[in-house]
Amino acid sequence: MNFVDFLCPSCALFLDFDGTLVDLAPQPEAVVVPKGLVATLEALSQYLGGALALISGRPIEQIDAFMKPLQLPVAGVHGTERRRADGDMTLLSTHPLQAVEQAALALVAQHPQLRVEHKRGSVAVHYRQAPELECLCLRAMEAAVEDSPGLTLLRGKMVVEAKPGGANKGHAIEAFMQEAPFAGRQPVFVGDDFTDEAGFATVQRLQGLGIKVGEGPTVAQQRLASPGALRELLQTAVASKAGKASV
Repeated sequence: MNFVDFLCPSCALFLDFDGTLVDLAPQPEAVVVPKGLVATLEALSQYLGGALALISGRPIEQIDAFMKPLQLPVAGVHGTERRRADGDMTLLSTHPLQAVEQAALALVAQHPQLRVEHKRGSVAVHYRQAPELECLCLRAMEAAVEDSPGLTLLRGKMVVEAKPGGANKGHAIEAFMQEAPFAGRQPVFVGDDFTDEAGFATVQRLQGLGIKVGEGPTVAQQRLASPGALRELLQTAVASKAGKASV
C-alpha cells in the first residue's frame, strides 16, 4: 500500500524536516521552504484532526521560524525538547557539555570550514563543507563524549552530534502517541537520515509505517526518492483526502 492510500483520518503523521520535507542546504540556515508547503501541512493537520507533528534535530524555535505562521506539535533536538498539541512544553534533562564544546571549538580553530552548532543540551559539528574531515570529527567527538557522562554521539548526514543519551526520535514519537490527538492512531513517520532509524523502528513496532527518503540502508518498510517526491505526495493527499484542488 502506498503512502497516500495508507494515510487516513485515523493516522498520526510524523515528519522529519531537513532532507525530508525540505532539501538539504550547504548551511542549516540556508534551507528553503518551498512555496505551498506550509499550506499543505496546515491542510493535512486539519484533515488528521491535529495529529501531525514534526520530529527534528533542529531546535523548536528554528522549526517555527521556517513554518511561520503555522505552529505544529514539534519534537526538537531529537526529542530533547517537545511541544505537545496543547502547546505545553516538555524538556528532557541535560548534561554538562564542557568537554564536547571544547573538542568542537578546537576542531573549528584548526579547520575553519567546519561549523559548530549549539542547541539545548547538544553540540553538533557539521562537516558538509569539508567531508574529508569526517573521521577527524568523529574521533574527536567520540573521545569527548566518553568523558561526558549522560551524553551519546549521534551521526547524521555530514554531522556528528553529542546529545542526551535518553533523547531520540523514537522516544519522541512514543511520547506523542500517548497523548491526544495522537493516541489510538496508526503512526506514519517519514525521515531521511540515520537519526530517523529509531523513529522508523518505533512506528513499525506500533503497527504503523516507516518511509525513508533517499538512499542508504534502513529498517523503514517503504522508500521515496527525494524530498520533492514527498512534497508531491503530500500535495496529492491534500487534493484527494483533504478536499483541496491544489496547494
